[in-house]
Amino acid sequence: MTSRLQDEGGSLVNRAIQAVRDHIREHDLKVGDTLPGEGSFSMQLGVSRAVMREAFGALAALGLIDVANGRRAKVGAIDGSVIGASLDHAVSTEQISVAEVWDVRRTVEVRIAMLAAERRTDAQADRIMALAHAMAQAVDDLPRITGNDIALHEAIADAAGNALFAQIVRSFAPLMQAAVPQAWRTRTADEQRQTMLDRHMDLARAILARDPDAATAAMEAHFDESIGQQLLAKEKG
Repeated sequence: MTSRLQDEGGSLVNRAIQAVRDHIREHDLKVGDTLPGEGSFSMQLGVSRAVMREAFGALAALGLIDVANGRRAKVGAIDGSVIGASLDHAVSTEQISVAEVWDVRRTVEVRIAMLAAERRTDAQADRIMALAHAMAQAVDDLPRITGNDIALHEAIADAAGNALFAQIVRSFAPLMQAAVPQAWRTRTADEQRQTMLDRHMDLARAILARDPDAATAAMEAHFDESIGQQLLAKEKG
C-alpha cells in the first residue's frame, strides 16, 4: 500500500483518503463496521498522524465514515443531506438554477410516485395519508405546512422501495425549505391554496389505492400546477 502512495499522483491527504476507501472495499466492510484507527493507517501508509486526521475529517464530512469522540471510526451510511448541501451551494452560487433542480425533481418524483403506489406497505400508506391531512390542517401555519410537505415527499420516496431515490429526495429538503413558503405566499386566494392541498391529497389517495397511473398523474399535476411551474415562471420573468 505504501508503494501505491508513492507512485500515484495527488496530495498525501487525497491519497490517504483513497487508501481508506480502498480498505473499506477490499475488506468488504458494511455500514457500522469499525475501521482501523488513524495510527494504524498512518503506520501502514507511511504518513503522519496529521495527514490521517485530515483524511478522516474529509471522509466524515462526506458521510463516508462516522467519527465520534473517543470511539473508533465506522463505515458511514448514505446521507442525502450531503448531496443537499452541495445542491444548495450550487444554486446559491448560480452554478445551477432552481428551475433546473425542479426539472430533475419532477422527473425523479413522478417515477417515485408510481413505484410507491405499487410497493407501499399499509403502514407507509397510512403515514402518507396522515401527512397529507396534517398539511390540510395547518393551512395558515407556513412552518408546519413546509415541514409536513417535505416529510410527505420523503415518505413517498421511502415507500418506493429504492434507497437511492429516498436519499435523492432528502437532498432536496434545503431547497424546499425556501421554495414551499414562496409558492404558498403566491397563492393568496383560498381557492388557490385549497388546490395545492388537493394535489397532495390526490397523490396520497392514489398511493393508498395502489393505483400507479393515478399516482403518476397526481405527481405530474402537483409539479405542473404548484411549486415547479411557479418557480419556472418566476425565473423566466
